[in-house]
Amino acid sequence: MSLATYTKQELLNKLKKQRIMLLIQSVLLLLMVIFALFSFIEKGLSFQTFLPLFFVPMLFEVKKIKKEVTLRT
Repeated sequence: MSLATYTKQELLNKLKKQRIMLLIQSVLLLLMVIFALFSFIEKGLSFQTFLPLFFVPMLFEVKKIKKEVTLRT
């Protein structure tokens, strides 16, 4: 769903929830990077080494919501 369809209050609520999710996702991504490093040291280059890179775009959702809120202010 596009962010343009949300009201300002709905965007603020979504932003609050996404900040909490950002913290959880950041911790999980950090753990994935640590496990990828251990995997790289033990087994060499593999798919697990690059797996955390696929989840990095999730971290930019908060930035999109903030931008939409500032456009409406």
